[in-house]
Amino acid sequence: MQSDEQYSARKADRGRTRPRCPVSRAADGTWQVHDFAVARALLRGPGTVQAGLGIETVEKLPRRIRRPVLYRDGAEHREHRRQTARFFTPRRVDGHYREPMVRIAEGQLARLRASGEAPLSDLAFDLAIGVVSEVVGLRHSRPGIRRRLERFFPEEFGEPGLTSVRGLYWLLRQNTNWLRIHLADVRPAVRAHRRQEQDDLISHLIAEGCTNAEILGECLTFAAAGMVTTREFICLAAWHLFSDAELLAHYRSSDEARRLAVLEELLRLEPVIGRLRRRTTEAVQLACPGGPVTVPPGDHVELLLDDVNADPEHVGGDPLGVRPDRAREVGAGLSFGDGPHRCPGAHIALLETDVFLSRLFALDGVRMSGTPRVVFQEAIGGYEIRGLTVALPRPGRR
Repeated sequence: MQSDEQYSARKADRGRTRPRCPVSRAADGTWQVHDFAVARALLRGPGTVQAGLGIETVEKLPRRIRRPVLYRDGAEHREHRRQTARFFTPRRVDGHYREPMVRIAEGQLARLRASGEAPLSDLAFDLAIGVVSEVVGLRHSRPGIRRRLERFFPEEFGEPGLTSVRGLYWLLRQNTNWLRIHLADVRPAVRAHRRQEQDDLISHLIAEGCTNAEILGECLTFAAAGMVTTREFICLAAWHLFSDAELLAHYRSSDEARRLAVLEELLRLEPVIGRLRRRTTEAVQLACPGGPVTVPPGDHVELLLDDVNADPEHVGGDPLGVRPDRAREVGAGLSFGDGPHRCPGAHIALLETDVFLSRLFALDGVRMSGTPRVVFQEAIGGYEIRGLTVALPRPGRR
């Protein structure tokens, strides 16, 4: 596989040069980690809890309300992960979710064949919604779930609060969006699961005694983690493949294991969520090459994953190059996180992406139209791919 720069350029470039120092400090005092070993040790070790991703707002909720798994740490979080691990094992994914992935992917490609052209983000989002709905148990939604989720995950994030008109508007808007999803998606699913238990996450939450509001919180957490991020990765991976004839030929000619290696390498290079934030609950030492760095309790630490995943000490030479053979050693880097909060749906996301893209690129004459562009979500350290349209040859034309 050639790793010439013209083939390996990062498309979701956040405009920074990776510094030589493993740990630095931002202007607001946040500690920033650029080194893979330091980042992995921090995620696996004690002394920190989740930060960012709206957790500061969630922490203001009454303590009697059970927090979604993303916003918990310690023994409570470990127990929840232990109880739900069975929904995400590779055997479970292959045995229970592969068939729905294929069915939903074929449905999206049928839409493309019928119309001849479609925004890839729409096809990918409907795929991700369908797959996550199978895992969670959201099979009883009223029409329009994609629109409701798009409203809930807006293009620009506001800051909730009562001190400004914008903050008040954001708060009212999000509460309305929560209510829409509750009434049209979660409540019908909960009612169906109470009538007949099913082997999915919602039935598990009901058995734990969760309220409808708590189940709604978990469903929205999985929507953010498994729908929006997978949509963006599918779009960006497709962009790479459309733009690189050699990489696309390699992907098309490979078996599933080698195709997944291509996707892992692309995700290492292009982490959908570019920042993971932690807050220290005690003094934490970061073992840097030049000597340990001590982070005081109460400080925030930000892991810059685009830097971390391009650490040559861990990923080897040409860290900004696309080398699928590298995935055997480093996988997707820390793009799925690590430690107790490592994304449980990593295998689901990679497999559904391959199920869809392998079929998309098997279509005769499929091409990319439009000019894709990257828009960054600074509030979450993520990106969105806009303007990527896929098209098929018109009948009678090649």
